[in-house]
Amino acid sequence: MRSRHLDTPVKNPVQNHRLFRTCGRGFRYGLAMAITFGYARVSTSTQNLDAQRDALRTADVDARHLRVETASGRRDDRPVLAQLLAELDEGDTVVVTKLDRLGRSVSHLVRVVDELERRGVALRSLSEQIDTSTSAGRFMVHMLAALAQMEADLIRERTLDGLAAARSRGRIGGRPTVMSPERLATARASVAGGQSVASVARALGVSVSTVRRHLAQPG
Repeated sequence: MRSRHLDTPVKNPVQNHRLFRTCGRGFRYGLAMAITFGYARVSTSTQNLDAQRDALRTADVDARHLRVETASGRRDDRPVLAQLLAELDEGDTVVVTKLDRLGRSVSHLVRVVDELERRGVALRSLSEQIDTSTSAGRFMVHMLAALAQMEADLIRERTLDGLAAARSRGRIGGRPTVMSPERLATARASVAGGQSVASVARALGVSVSTVRRHLAQPG
């Protein structure tokens, strides 16, 4: 539970349903007011955070409550995110520009959203226009997660079907057929739809470098 100074007079002893008391030095201490935090992340130091910073500030995130991090989305140990999650209190809000800034995978994102919901913390994603303080927003997060998982399952199923068909024709599946035209088209559509290259690579069962290399080719 946070305690904070309020250096402006409080006309009403009850402000936003939270009590404050005056201490000897003139400060008012009490239960923390709800805060809107922003979280921005890039994977490498060569990437620029300015666009995310600007978007979060436009979304009324105070610069004092903006947390930025340079870390791969696939990493489990993201210290800035861990610190942010630790300092959140009930009634706070976390704002991100896109959902993939927060979760390293669909399953991880769902776990984070569930944890925030249990703790009474809302999540807003600007790109997807999702706000989990509303029932519609919570529904959308879980619907997106379900759709992403279904897409991953379909990709795997099509891949296995393709390998089985190739084997039936006497061809053995391997590296030359990893990124077939159909799979490459699916990868392009998934990335264009907002999925990270890492999540697409995991769904296809290939390395991130393989996906990046094929996406860089003229399509």
